[in-house]
Amino acid sequence: MRVLVVGASGAIGTRLVPLLIERGHEVIGTARSPEKTEGLKAFGAEGVVVDALDPQAVRQLVAVVRPDAIIHEATALADMSFGRNFDRTFAQTNRLRTEGTDNLLAAAREAGVRRFIAQSFASMRNAREGSMVKTEDDPLDPDPVASMRQSQAAMRHLEQAVTAAGGIALRYGGFYGAANDGMIEPVRKRQFPIVGDGGGIFSWMHLDDGAAATVLALEHPGPAIYNIVDDDPAPVREWLPVLAEALGAKPPRHVPAWLARLIAGSAAVEVATQARGSSNAKAKRELGWTLRYPSWRTGFPATYSAIAVADGQAAGQGAGATYARD
Repeated sequence: MRVLVVGASGAIGTRLVPLLIERGHEVIGTARSPEKTEGLKAFGAEGVVVDALDPQAVRQLVAVVRPDAIIHEATALADMSFGRNFDRTFAQTNRLRTEGTDNLLAAAREAGVRRFIAQSFASMRNAREGSMVKTEDDPLDPDPVASMRQSQAAMRHLEQAVTAAGGIALRYGGFYGAANDGMIEPVRKRQFPIVGDGGGIFSWMHLDDGAAATVLALEHPGPAIYNIVDDDPAPVREWLPVLAEALGAKPPRHVPAWLARLIAGSAAVEVATQARGSSNAKAKRELGWTLRYPSWRTGFPATYSAIAVADGQAAGQGAGATYARD
């Protein structure tokens, strides 16, 4: 199958492209700069530069490439700094999930591309009531925190547009598995505390498992929505100390909800104390997905222990370690 991967140089894309090639697919991957296309060529893919927010450029690309399938992994998450306003942080990614998705779907229709898969997100979106773990059929949060409404609306738009076109939306869990993961430095610096009772449920996903699920979804008919998360949704008070230990960091601090609301804003408090997790039963059943890392309990140590050791060695040599995001 000839596959166009949009956002191929990102966290998921760099894991996905080699798997697609290994599976026998011909891959054309997009990036935002010529430098990043070189990495795609090293995998055996063809690399091209395109702005997914430029509708004319997208139409021309799809018309020339004429893929059998499009996988939309474009985000703007590199080099982000998290603040009180969630929507401001994700503003460019929200555009890629709305305007970018619409551009790609329009180009796909014009070129007769029938298979379409897009990256969505599972965490922080489920209704904050009822069962602690939700399926794809359960309602999403009908009243998101004010600073998250634009981001929630962007993901709803993506999922509705993709499934209306017969495609598949993959609700990935929280990413981990790379040396430049955004959580590493805040946890090491004890800037990510356990808020209140730490009861908010998170669903995690190792990048390798997310890429593997995406390959399987490519070979499955739509329309559909799948939660691509591990088997072990868990509250912050359980997973955060394990992550800190895996990184060789001190245990996380505990902060009362009222203080966290003053410092980090309402969105951070609601997520940390009330978020619901997601079930992967449908994806495992329908896609035949088998996880390499079924739980963060083993995934965090396996992924980050080597990083912690390497960092300690570098510090001992006076080198100092920094983690620049991709």
